[in-house]
Amino acid sequence: METESLFIAYMGDSPTIRVLGYLLTEREVDFSLTDIALHAGIGRATLYRILENLTQHKIIVPTRIVGKAKLYKLNKENKVIRKLIEIDDMLVKEELKMKRGVEVVV
Repeated sequence: METESLFIAYMGDSPTIRVLGYLLTEREVDFSLTDIALHAGIGRATLYRILENLTQHKIIVPTRIVGKAKLYKLNKENKVIRKLIEIDDMLVKEELKMKRGVEVVV
């Protein structure tokens, strides 16, 4: 990743947090594993190592197959993911508030 996300800054820097941080930012889009690894700044081998945990806990879910690539998306139906989305949104709002010096209401 080019710059560290707020989510990574608060949650710590690990491969799983990097993947979550990227997918939280791009939560409406599905990605191939290659794209996830590239944009999360981790190696494909590392992603494959943590993939079973991510899919077993339904953190990410397969969405479709394009050619030979299986695409995955953040599972927004998962209660834990919904809370992480709230945390991520709150971090962004707080950062905007600090930069602007005003309260952001959504």
